[in-house]
Amino acid sequence: MTRREFMAGATLAGAAGITPGVFASGGAKLNRDATMALFDKYRDETEARVSAGIEKNRKGDFSLRVVAADGRPFDRAHVKVTQVRHDFKYGANLFLLGEIETERREAIYEEACLRAFNCATLAFYWDGLEPEQGKPRYGVDSPRLYRRPPPDLSVDWCVRHGIEAKAHCLYYPKYQPDWVKSSVAREKELLEKRFRELSERYASRVPMWEVTNECFLNGPWEPALYLEPDMIEWVYKLAARYFPNNRLIANDDFWHRAREFLGTRSDYYMMVENALLKGCRIDGVGLQLHLFKRAETFAEDTRYILDPHRMFAILDAFAHLKRPLHMTELTIPAFSDDARDETLQAELLRTLYSIWFSHPAMEGIIYWNVVDGYAAGERGDMTSKQNAYYGGLLRYDMTPKPAYEAIRELFGRRWRTEFERDSGPTCAFRGFYGTYRVEATVNGRSAVREIRFSRGAESAEITV
Repeated sequence: MTRREFMAGATLAGAAGITPGVFASGGAKLNRDATMALFDKYRDETEARVSAGIEKNRKGDFSLRVVAADGRPFDRAHVKVTQVRHDFKYGANLFLLGEIETERREAIYEEACLRAFNCATLAFYWDGLEPEQGKPRYGVDSPRLYRRPPPDLSVDWCVRHGIEAKAHCLYYPKYQPDWVKSSVAREKELLEKRFRELSERYASRVPMWEVTNECFLNGPWEPALYLEPDMIEWVYKLAARYFPNNRLIANDDFWHRAREFLGTRSDYYMMVENALLKGCRIDGVGLQLHLFKRAETFAEDTRYILDPHRMFAILDAFAHLKRPLHMTELTIPAFSDDARDETLQAELLRTLYSIWFSHPAMEGIIYWNVVDGYAAGERGDMTSKQNAYYGGLLRYDMTPKPAYEAIRELFGRRWRTEFERDSGPTCAFRGFYGTYRVEATVNGRSAVREIRFSRGAESAEITV
């Protein structure tokens, strides 16, 4: 499949044997002006802060010297600089890998992920990974389970394509297998076995691991460990023992739920702070934002969330933890496939991504479900559970939505550095932090090198 074919969505939908618009809603469900009211009201000051933040936090002043083999700089050189990768992480979950019905649709899905993302969240839910005790589904030949591809498949795919992987997650009491339910001592024993096995098999290839997930959401659960006073401390110290060289991430959905934001006195903030004070290693703090509200009251129900003042206040507060922040799960619903609703979904995405990308504490953003109709719910049923929100970046017919194009435009064009020019002994430029393909030409001779420009590594040489 070529890139031209992928972007010709209707052509691919026909090739996949799907009728575009099969789930058409018959009209827009969202009120754009009401939904964007606070972003519109504070647009000038928000855009000013975003612009200044991106310039300060995502870019640096770089210098490139073009030298001969003996180290002497050339007086003149022609330099072509192309950014090929961002340091900032942006991706989605990879829960559909190998799970889509036809090879053609699977190819479209994989190509969509490769074209838009540089990282991915992989499914390590315990109940899906080991539904039967002692028979884990690690290998690619494991029995299939919807939205739970075997880790070997997902990890190998990420390594093969240069996608940074994050495991979701080590301890999530809601999704523990039934056979784990036992005493605290027995649960700890089984968890340690799980951590050890995952470390031995994947730690060298999966750099980031979410340790806890949704410890505030809809609990308490039945597992005995959940209500133990040292649960958080025990789990993180166990993770640090088995994943000493990996980045350990906390993750929760509770931070934005209270209409009155409590800053550093928010429950989730204090949970992380308490763990850090007790000597736990937490390398990143994950924040989820699933806007699962009713369409008819969406603007009213999200008004306290979709407020730039509040959003910046939340990020500023959590920055006091002195740990990078990750938007670990994001769903922006469209509620239909009406063009107006899809356009508003994309506008919200651009607005939120811009705020998060501009903030110094933010390190990455994971959009949750890539394709409509494949969220939590019955596959293809657009009325089932999370499918009803139309929160994907691709339609069910696999054609790209404006929100998908927004991600590609932001990270592929607006926030990307590329130029070509003649230069003196040193080529100085300002660009986004990331990895660059540099080609230098002197007197008809050329050299190409891949160079990472980042904080603390603002200068480099290329030998021609």
